Formats: sequence, structure tokens, C-alpha cells
Amino acid sequence: MADAGLTAPALTGIRRLSALDTVRARIALAVELGLLVPGERLPLNADIARALDVGEITVRRALVSLCEDGVLERRRGRTGGTLVAASPATGRVQEIAAYTGATAEIGELIDHRLALECGLVHLAALRRPPECLAELHSLVQRMDQATSWAEFHDLDARFHLAVAHASGLASSRYAEALHELYRYYLPYPINYLRESNEEHRALARAITGQDPVAAVEVAGRHVEALRHTMLSRPPE
Repeated sequence: MADAGLTAPALTGIRRLSALDTVRARIALAVELGLLVPGERLPLNADIARALDVGEITVRRALVSLCEDGVLERRRGRTGGTLVAASPATGRVQEIAAYTGATAEIGELIDHRLALECGLVHLAALRRPPECLAELHSLVQRMDQATSWAEFHDLDARFHLAVAHASGLASSRYAEALHELYRYYLPYPINYLRESNEEHRALARAITGQDPVAAVEVAGRHVEALRHTMLSRPPE
């Protein structure tokens, strides 16, 4: 009962938020952490909606409200769009507290993903179905070319699900684990994301080379990195 007491409040807090509030919280928190910097242009609404798993109308309403809060600003013209304000306001988006207070739950979700993913990549390296290998390498290349955090996140999710599929096991539990963890996904600088793609590349190579030991080592390192980036501090 003691463990449940640690996680239940945070779980309830996140699930109590509307879809609109989750978008507001995640973008505002990314700004406060310095993951989105002043003057940075946000991706298209459709891309944000896909990355944050909400509707495009919800994204539009959230961005409008964040502009009203002084976190973002809207500029017209060819070089315009929705950008992080030059001096973004802080402390205006109260919904952030539901995310910053969810450390215990995030840790449990990362543990769950770590256990599942290491087993799945081990089997994927042993079985390595040819039709899956081409997809893994293609997704790595596309992540190299991604121009925004929203585009990268969509490809990242597809890559990890493709690895699970390559294991030959039904991946519904793993997909659910990813979905739960992605509730806490924040926008990250694209340069940082491209660096993280090197681990995707190493994992694809290990699976292609039928090296389960290397695959598990890379997957473990990749998932453990989440502990140092999610809701804690800007990536270095």
C-alpha cells in the first residue's frame, strides 16, 4: 500500500488533465526547462498533434492560449508562425505541476519499458527477419533527416515498435508501455535528438549482425538515458 501511495496521486493528476491542458503543460514546461528556446519556431500544428497524440484543433487552441499567457507569440509573414516568446513568461501554466510531480510514476514506467525492451531486442537479434531489417535502417536514416522534434518523435515511436515486431512476439504490452511513457514526452532540441539517433543506428546494426548481447547493451543505455532527460534537466 505504501508504494501505491507514492504513485497514485501523480497518476490521478495526469489523467485528470484535459487534452488541451496536457499540450499546454508539455510545451510550457519545455520552454521553462530551456528545451525550446526564445525565438524558436514550433512545428506545424498537424505535426505537434501527431507527436503529442491529440487532435489538431486541440493543438491550435493550446497554442493560442499559450500566446495569451506570454509563453509563445504569433508572427505574421513568410518567416512567421508560432514561436517561443523572446522573453517567455514563467509560472503562468499551472498544469505543469501534474508533470513535475510525476517523478515516481515516470521512474516506474521507465523500469517497465527497460525490462520489456531488453527482452525484445535480444529476440530480434536472434530472429532478425529480413523484411524488418530494411525498415529499421530506413527509419534511422529518416530520423537523421528530421527537421523538428515532432517529426523525429513520430519516427522514433515507429522505430521502437518495428524492433518489437522483429522479435516475433505480440507487442501489445510494449506498445502500451510506450504509450504510457509518451504521455510525459516533452519537445527536445533536434540536435540532441539526432545524437540519440546514434543509439538507434547501433541497435539496428546489432540486430542485423545477430548480436543479442550488443543489442541489449545499446537498448539498456538508450532507455536509461530517459532518467536523465525526462522532466529533470535540459539535455547537454
